[in-house]
Amino acid sequence: MEMPAIFLVGLFCVLFNDGTEVDASQPEFQNFQSCNLMVNESQPYRTSYHFQPPKNWLNGPMLYKGLYHLFYQYNPNSALFGDGMVWAHSVSYDLINWVHLNHALHPTEPFDIKSCWSGSVTILPGNKPVILYTGIDANNTQVQNLAMPKNLSDPLLKEWIKFSQNPVITPPIGIEGDHFRDPTTAWLGADGKWNVIIGSSINDQGMAILYQSDDFVNWSRYQDPLYSKEKTGMWECPDFFPVSVNSTNGVDTSVINPGVKHVMKASFNSHDYYMIGTYVPGMEKYIPDTDFTGSNTDLRYDYGKFYASKTFFDSVKDRRILWGWINESDSAEDDINKGWSGLQSIPRQVWLDRSGSQLVLWPVEEINKLHDKQVSIQHKKLDGGSVLEIPDITASQADVEVLFELPELEEAELLNSTWVDPQKMCTDANAAVRGRLGPFGLLALATEDLTEQTAIFFRIFRGHNAYTVLMCSDQSRSSLKEKVDKTTYGAFVNIDPQHEKISLRSLIDHSIIESFGGEGRTCISSRVYPQLAVHKEAHLYVFNNGTQSITISKLNAWGMSKAQFIYEENCFSYKASQ
Repeated sequence: MEMPAIFLVGLFCVLFNDGTEVDASQPEFQNFQSCNLMVNESQPYRTSYHFQPPKNWLNGPMLYKGLYHLFYQYNPNSALFGDGMVWAHSVSYDLINWVHLNHALHPTEPFDIKSCWSGSVTILPGNKPVILYTGIDANNTQVQNLAMPKNLSDPLLKEWIKFSQNPVITPPIGIEGDHFRDPTTAWLGADGKWNVIIGSSINDQGMAILYQSDDFVNWSRYQDPLYSKEKTGMWECPDFFPVSVNSTNGVDTSVINPGVKHVMKASFNSHDYYMIGTYVPGMEKYIPDTDFTGSNTDLRYDYGKFYASKTFFDSVKDRRILWGWINESDSAEDDINKGWSGLQSIPRQVWLDRSGSQLVLWPVEEINKLHDKQVSIQHKKLDGGSVLEIPDITASQADVEVLFELPELEEAELLNSTWVDPQKMCTDANAAVRGRLGPFGLLALATEDLTEQTAIFFRIFRGHNAYTVLMCSDQSRSSLKEKVDKTTYGAFVNIDPQHEKISLRSLIDHSIIESFGGEGRTCISSRVYPQLAVHKEAHLYVFNNGTQSITISKLNAWGMSKAQFIYEENCFSYKASQ
């Protein structure tokens, strides 16, 4: 992937594949104390349970013989994006604790000598994984290459062999050599052909170019893109997958029947946008229910920092899982001084909302394994202007879920018809600006005197026939540091507060806050760098700065244990059933 000018560092697509039936295998970590990656206390912004490499600049998991494999784009030479990108490789049995292995792909051949960029993994018949990735050749042309495991009996898949006839796909006539990258997970059609899309653009028209193959080696371009849209620019890291209409369970990427809709996702303009629609195989058409419009109504996975994501199907737990890359918000100089840059979001399960109009995203259940001490609050009234501390947990790494009741909903302010940009609404009316119903929510990574704080909150408005719920992440007071991006994020939440309580879940991990409103209908991720509210000096509060009282119906908060990030392979054993 190419680095957009707005980013201080590069980015990557998470690589995923579809799972297949796996062995009932049991991997284990050994000798945690001596092998776990130790982080100095002088690194207050390094996370404790989000995936990060040991150092430098940070494509996603596949499931193979009971192990999740995370291949990710990595710069072994710098904390910044640059030439020489490799495919790093880590493995896990639970998506939370990870072992770092040797790199899977290095830029060694003419077809990838400048870098091994993003791509995906597909499982071929016979449970054979194959990587399809973008290589940057000596002419800086983006070409698509294959790599296969050297030893299929090795569940760690430590060694990979590049196909001798690479590249297998080169830019077609009319496509610039630097606008042709990030192949998706392939899906198998009823005609027996493999299908894959590659991100591209022509004259600012972003597109998903469709290629087909009988053998996964010889590929031909379909006459038309699977989908394209003008004024969107280069489509990076496209993704295309089915979601069940009647279930929260995930489905294999190759499933095509009346019981599914299809999601088309593209990364552009620094965000991940998606559409829900109908795929017509044979005609190779994608018909979205609602198109990209370039307005605030376009659907996004996350309305904060979240980019270059992909999904994969976990066949063992029948779920589709999404990972995204979250970059830093401080300066390139700070990244160099820290020695690392970028991290992965917590894996999120994805399903179609019961309305059929959007997706729901929720942290995978495995994250609950890290729950430590718990604090609960029930049926607590919060008068206007009040702040209540959530005590006795590690506020710098926490998981908090809260459910709000609004007993005086009819007191909500009237929604002005000109208020159409939720991010601007949140910026203009931040957490310090009092309304009637709101702002109310959480103050995370806060000092005791609230000098530093990141406010994740809601405001409720009433229209002529319905209520509108606004969700914000206000970073204006998140840090005393200079040269830090303190953008305030905002989005509407598609719920009716007349019939549903307002829910918020936030995962807090030193320099990142991932928040899920309306049971995952709206997500906002933020990177924050407090100078004072670090480690034991960080506090967590629930607050109501509206004039009307609200009620905490239920609140559960947990301190979070550290995930295990092992960097010595001899600290990991794998017991496969016979």
